Amino acid sequence: MTYDLVIINGICVTASDIAALDIAIQNEKIVLLAPSGSLVGTPATKTIDAEGGYVMPGGIDCHVHLQEPAMFGGRGRSADNYESGTRSAIAGGNTTIITFAPLQKDKISPLAAVHATHARAKDNCYCDYSFHLLLGNASATALQELPRLKHEEGISSVKIYMTYKALQLRDNETLSILLATRAHEILTMIHAENGDVLDWLTDQLELAQKISPKYHSNSRPPILEAEATNRAIALSSLVANTPILLVHVSDPKAALRIREAQTNGQPVFAETCPQYLFLTRDDLDRPGFEGAKYICSPPPRRKEDQDPIWRGLRNGTFSILSSDHCPFSFDDEEKGKKSCITHEHPEGHFKHVPNGLPGVETRLPLVASANKLKLTELVAVTATNPAKLYGLYPRKGALLPGISDADLTIWYPEGKFGDDVTLNNEMLHHDTDYTPYAGRKLRNWPRYTIIRGEVVWDRENGGIVGKKEYGQFVKRGSAVGVWDQVDKSGFNLEEL
Repeated sequence: MTYDLVIINGICVTASDIAALDIAIQNEKIVLLAPSGSLVGTPATKTIDAEGGYVMPGGIDCHVHLQEPAMFGGRGRSADNYESGTRSAIAGGNTTIITFAPLQKDKISPLAAVHATHARAKDNCYCDYSFHLLLGNASATALQELPRLKHEEGISSVKIYMTYKALQLRDNETLSILLATRAHEILTMIHAENGDVLDWLTDQLELAQKISPKYHSNSRPPILEAEATNRAIALSSLVANTPILLVHVSDPKAALRIREAQTNGQPVFAETCPQYLFLTRDDLDRPGFEGAKYICSPPPRRKEDQDPIWRGLRNGTFSILSSDHCPFSFDDEEKGKKSCITHEHPEGHFKHVPNGLPGVETRLPLVASANKLKLTELVAVTATNPAKLYGLYPRKGALLPGISDADLTIWYPEGKFGDDVTLNNEMLHHDTDYTPYAGRKLRNWPRYTIIRGEVVWDRENGGIVGKKEYGQFVKRGSAVGVWDQVDKSGFNLEEL
């Protein structure tokens, strides 16, 4: 037979193993793994010689904000839509992303929010994609629609907020959501910062006229994250240890509390992001308005806080490394970071600066180049664990013949990319005018990105070679290996 695609001379890396293997692909699936060299000369429509480069399951970035409606009252608007965001994703080795379908506080139907998000994404995506429901209220209608969200729409995760007035839920609302998501095996993601304390600190900083970008960090000190993380874990334990996933964790003390809960057997999972591995709060104190480029939430912490976050990726405290891609152009005075600059505030006001960083394209290259994770750990936190926790596995995040989609990232062989490549924004494919990681040295970059057997990124021969309508929406099931460990007897008031 003639295969659609054969990859020879690669070093295959999964979350558990490393082996020199050739790969055959047919009808969008991996169909054969064979000893290295054994498929040389095999009939195929296309053959790629990996030349000893690593071949990994395609990256899954499960925390990406694209083209969301205005929710926070400011003028900021995402610099990336689904076309530019997914274009950037594939250039960085990602084959699937999960974005957000936002249900705002004053809206009642999650299904309507999902349908509106489908309209923005359909036929505009270079890579495969899915949605989390961003749940801004706990209304009866919202909770009643969750079963249809899961079983009809294939969305098995919701995200809730403990901060931001536009989205913040009170503890009783959080408990109602946890009870409902538990009943339908929907994983609840939580942005854990104490919103009430944040608002109080912001008021104090305004009274003291401390409003330049660097004070974004002062308005959200680590204790806000540590306290909210502890509270989220406590609330989930109250509802019979309902599984939760803490997103974009930046604070080592929050990470310790998560580790403690995990050690005690609670189904508590966590994610961190490159901004907490490579940026610091000193970046927010750059001259003039430059610090606004680094405003995100939680903010980057101190240099000494980075090692504990790396350690958490290695020891399993963090199951997932996502980008939290949330792009705003810096020099755009209408919709970007500078939209908050006024005559009254010539250096802006930190609370009005559009909040977020671009990063979907740089996530994998930065972390691979840092060389602080084993290759198997890199695959685990950037592909396999996201696939398992968000119900994509083993279709995604694996290299299982006959089962897994042929979603692959092929890296340069050691030394062939170059040892002194400096990251700059001109290299990237997003629609944002800066990268917060400019000037970082890179040791490698994805050479090819392959989605369901199609080469969509070929760095040396055209770059973006895929089509924007190629990406498909992927329906997801329950988290793998999570819900079967949860007590089926459920929440019992008699046992409190």
